[in-house]
Amino acid sequence: MRKTPTLRLSNRLVAFVTLIVVSAIFVIFVGGAISFKKIGNEHLNHYLEGIVDVIDQEMSDPEDAESLSRWLPKLLKASNVVEMSITTDAGPVYSFKEIQLQLEPSLLYQKRYPLELNQGYYIEFKTLPAYSSFTYSIGAMFSITAAIMLIIAGLIWGLSWLKRQLHGSELLEERGRMILAGHVEPYAIGSEDEWPATASLALDQLISELQDARQERSRFDTFIRTHTFLDQLTGSANRVLFDSKLESVLQESDSQGAVLLIRFDEWEEVLEHSGKELADELIVESGGLLSNLIQRYPDVVLSRYYESDFAILIPHQSVKDIMHFSAQVLRVLERLSPPEPLHSDNWCHIGVTMFGVGERRGRVMDEVEMALRSAKLQNANSWSLFKKGQQEQTSRGNVRWRSLFDAVFEQKELQLYKQPVFMEGGKTPLHYELLARIKDENGFLIKASRFLPAIEQVGYQIRMDRRVVTQTLTLLRKENGERSYSVNLHVLSLQDKSFNRWLRDELLQLPRMLLKHLSFEFVEGSLVTHLDFVRPVVRMLSGLGCKIVVDQAGRTIVSTHYIKDLKVDYLKLHRSLMRDIHQRYENQLFVRSIIGACADSNAKVIAVGVEKEKEWHLLKELGVSGGQGRFFNAETSLHHQPKKVQQPKRRNRWARK
Repeated sequence: MRKTPTLRLSNRLVAFVTLIVVSAIFVIFVGGAISFKKIGNEHLNHYLEGIVDVIDQEMSDPEDAESLSRWLPKLLKASNVVEMSITTDAGPVYSFKEIQLQLEPSLLYQKRYPLELNQGYYIEFKTLPAYSSFTYSIGAMFSITAAIMLIIAGLIWGLSWLKRQLHGSELLEERGRMILAGHVEPYAIGSEDEWPATASLALDQLISELQDARQERSRFDTFIRTHTFLDQLTGSANRVLFDSKLESVLQESDSQGAVLLIRFDEWEEVLEHSGKELADELIVESGGLLSNLIQRYPDVVLSRYYESDFAILIPHQSVKDIMHFSAQVLRVLERLSPPEPLHSDNWCHIGVTMFGVGERRGRVMDEVEMALRSAKLQNANSWSLFKKGQQEQTSRGNVRWRSLFDAVFEQKELQLYKQPVFMEGGKTPLHYELLARIKDENGFLIKASRFLPAIEQVGYQIRMDRRVVTQTLTLLRKENGERSYSVNLHVLSLQDKSFNRWLRDELLQLPRMLLKHLSFEFVEGSLVTHLDFVRPVVRMLSGLGCKIVVDQAGRTIVSTHYIKDLKVDYLKLHRSLMRDIHQRYENQLFVRSIIGACADSNAKVIAVGVEKEKEWHLLKELGVSGGQGRFFNAETSLHHQPKKVQQPKRRNRWARK
């Protein structure tokens, strides 16, 4: 990948022009200094040659030679001559030395001249260099100083003019840097001062087309998932999605719940007599009422199973709650006015069956169909429960759940289990997801899937999240960043301002290094529903250095625009999509659409609930970045489990040998 230059274009041009001008001034200065020195030396040589001619003429006349010692020293002093000697091959004839000037010999200018009129005589001078005694003079150097100042002023003006001309290119370059940094939306439209204008307009058009393409892709992905798993008339799940969810629930450990099948009789006669429009109105109105009823139960799936049938999957509920819910559904539907030829007292029947872990989906649907036939035999609007050999008759109400939670929180008996998440090709876990467990009155462990619905019913989400976060932060401090952990938080807890302040203060007490090893997970459906008050909290967590994870992606059909809005780091697919995905092409299409929605973001897709090698192999081909489940590693407890000490058996002295 190419790297962007760190120096701006205007700065580079300014530096280049400045370097060229300064270099030119330096070259001219050096050349002028050399020329100035050479002219001075030539002038000194010419002056010394005149002195040599005078001495040569005086020495040629014997009378004048005698007076040489009287006037020559004065002439030499006036000419700044430090030393002068007249020599022959036989030895020195005359010498002169200025005592007052004490200079280093290396600084003196030396020259030797032969005498033309007196053959065999030589004169050697050691004098001061030319212009050595001169100082700076404004009058003499004014022209040079003015020229240099004029050049500097012109350079400053030229650089400011160049910066003004390149201001548009700097704006365009800064915009490009921000786009590369990921801030596309704030810089989608450029300034009018950007230059070149054609490049700025082309960038505006490309960003606009890219945004339209992203929105169209998001709409297309939502369209694919909607038409694959949702009923077009009611907006609820279709038969494909319902069967997939039911089969996934049946294979979970400690799963229990019920399936309700609601059927409207004589549907073909209704279509012939009243028309499709009235029939669709009845279906839409019934679907709306059923959708309102199931809001109080978590993880419920409402499906238009057939043209005149609705199916409801309610996990983690007891027989007593299901019976109460079935009677409530029947009362609500009886308020409707069915079209002719349906009779108001015998047009709706409900079949109910309970299920447990390990049962087959086909058998459960056969049981609910048999219960529906039993309800029909009563010749009235009614519901019927399929009676199995063993059914749980006891249930835990809200009061018992509240008492159990109070005891767990007060005695700090909440237990955390960890399950690693591995990225493709990685041997070390990306992080460990922490799963909560509690013990009931008899000491049996209860999974989060069993007690979390009760937590929401009694309103203990904040207490639960506080306890989990506190234990996780204690674990992080103890391990000092050896492992990374992911904590599940309820979205509704973020609506409480006191909880948000407490969470912020607790995280601020951790070092920055430990915060990088902490992730927070949120359920996708609740996150999208309450996106307005979740957004600032999520941005605060990201600003502190924590990772943002969206859990149970694909459980509900929602728009994926939140991925870029919240800058999600990891997206965990719901485990129901992973079950035998190598044999379910509709689930493969669903996973492809989610991966495509994350293509233009930094979010990595992680598959949850992987249990088979074939599933993991196909998921890697689809483009999943990581996996979590029993195929990689099972859940392990973070608490020390003491070994049971076997008590020695008592000897039975009455036993026969």
